[in-house]
Amino acid sequence: MTGEDMQNEDRPSLDLTGRQLGDYRILRRLGRGAMAEVYLADQLSLRRQVAVKVLRTNLSKDESYVRRFHNEAQAAAALVHPNIVQIHEVGRCDGIHFIAQEYVAGQNLAQVMQRHGAIDVKLAMTIIRQIASALAKAAEYGIVHRDIKPENIMLARTGEVKVADFGLARFADSSGVDLTQVGVTMGTPLYMSPEQIEGRRLDPRTDIYSLGVTSYHILTGRPPYMGETALAVAVQHVNSSPEPIAESRPDLPPEWARIVHKMLNKKPDDRYASAGDILHDLHRLATSGGLSDPSESAMSAEQWTTVDLGATADLATLNDPRSYSPRSYSPGSDSTVHLDHLMKTEHLMKTSAMLAPPRGRWRRLLLGMAVGAAVGAAVAAVTRSSPLLSAVASPDVPTRQTVWAQLYHAKMTDTEAAWIAVWQRFDNPYTAKLAKQGLVHHYVVQTAEYDKALPLLDELAALGEVDRSFVAFGLAGRCVALHRMNRPDEARAAAARLDSDMKDQLDPQMRRMFDRTVERSRR
Repeated sequence: MTGEDMQNEDRPSLDLTGRQLGDYRILRRLGRGAMAEVYLADQLSLRRQVAVKVLRTNLSKDESYVRRFHNEAQAAAALVHPNIVQIHEVGRCDGIHFIAQEYVAGQNLAQVMQRHGAIDVKLAMTIIRQIASALAKAAEYGIVHRDIKPENIMLARTGEVKVADFGLARFADSSGVDLTQVGVTMGTPLYMSPEQIEGRRLDPRTDIYSLGVTSYHILTGRPPYMGETALAVAVQHVNSSPEPIAESRPDLPPEWARIVHKMLNKKPDDRYASAGDILHDLHRLATSGGLSDPSESAMSAEQWTTVDLGATADLATLNDPRSYSPRSYSPGSDSTVHLDHLMKTEHLMKTSAMLAPPRGRWRRLLLGMAVGAAVGAAVAAVTRSSPLLSAVASPDVPTRQTVWAQLYHAKMTDTEAAWIAVWQRFDNPYTAKLAKQGLVHHYVVQTAEYDKALPLLDELAALGEVDRSFVAFGLAGRCVALHRMNRPDEARAAAARLDSDMKDQLDPQMRRMFDRTVERSRR
C-alpha cells in the first residue's frame, strides 16, 4: 500500500448529497458504517424514495471489499419476502459502487427496547413469528444471515417486521475464500452462535441461535449473556447455560420458555432444524391456548403484524413525537437498520399511530382531507356499514379503549362480529376500511362466503384516488371472489382495472390469491 493509499484510507468519503447516481438523486446522508454510507435518494424513474448504500471511497479500490459488497447484494436480492428489506438494484456509476434498497420508515427493535424494556408476550410473538418467517425464506436459498440481533430488526410503520442488513450473509454451501472475513469482525458477540464464535462451518441453524438470543432479550429486557468485554461474552456463549427465562418472566407460558431455550441450545443438532419448525411450534402454542387469550392465533403468520404496538399499554408513547430523543449512530456498524433513527424523526412527526398508512398513501390522504368537507362526508358515507352487513356487533366482543386496540382484537380473533365491531364502535374512516379488508380475508379465506365479501369489495373498489390501495384491494378481491363463484367474465373485468402500481400496493396474501386466480383463469 502506498503512502497515498494510506492517506486515502483515513480520509472520510465525500458527501454525495445533491449528486445523481444513475437513476438516483441523492437527497441527504442518513449515516455511515464501517464499510458503507447510506443516503436517502429519489429514484427518478419510479418516483419513489429509496435507501442507497454506497461503498466507502477508501475501500472501493480494494477488490476484496468490492466483492464482499456485491456479495451482500447477491445474497439479499434473491430474497423477496414481506419480512425482508428488499434490494432494488446493485450498480456502479462514476466509479462508485452502490446498492439501492427499500427505504423502511419506523424504528428498530433495539430502539424500542431501549425506551420500553422487555416487550409484552403477545407483541413478542408477532415479532418473532415474522423474523422466523424471514429466516425460513433465507434458508430456502441456503443463505445464512449471521447477524440477527435487535438492531437489525425493523418495526415498520406499516405494521411489518423486516429483517435488514444481509451484509454478513453468505451461502451455506459456499466454498473457497470467505469474503465476509475481510477486515472486520463478523457478527455481534452478544448474539453470535457458539459455532460462529469458534469459526466452525455455519448453516441456517446459527441464525436460529441468534433468534433465540434476540427472543430472550426482548422478553426479559437483557441478553442471556453479558460481560465487560466481547471475549467474556463469547466464552459464555460457548461454555455457559443461560439463566432460565422463567426466572425473569414468571408470566411467560412454560411452552414459550421451552421454545426460546430450544433455540439457545449449544449444539446445532439440539436446536430447531429449521425456522419453519419454530413457526409450527409458535402456532401450536397459540392455538392450544398457551397464551393468556386463547383467541390470539386465528390469523396466519403473515397477518400477525405490529399493529399491537399501537394497542399495547406499555408502548403507548412509542409514536409520541414529544417523547422521542435522537440517539447517536454507531459508526462501528454497517447495519442499515442502525441508520433509521436518523431518518425516523421526520416520519414520527407525521404520524400518530404505528399502523399509519405508508408514506405515499398518507400524503394522498392528507390531500384528500384538504379538498373539503364535501369529500370528507362522502368518504364517511362510503365507510359506514353496508346494508348487507347491518348485523350489530355481538355484545360478546369486548370494547377496547382505542380503535387500534379494537382492530388488534379483531385481527387476533378473526371473527365476523369482531371485525364489524371496529367500525360500529369507533367513528374512524381509515380503520373502518382496514377492518373491512380484514373481514374480506375472513370471508374469502376462512369461511368461503364470497357473497358476503362482494358488498365490502364493492365499497372499497368505489373509493377514489385518495384511497388507491383500498381500491386495488377491492378490485383484486372482486376478481378472486367472482372467479370462485364461477363468474369468470366479471372476474376478468375486475382484474383488467388493476394497473401494475395498484398490484404493488396489495397486501401479500391478497396479491398471492389474485396472481393465482389470474393464472388459473388463463388455463
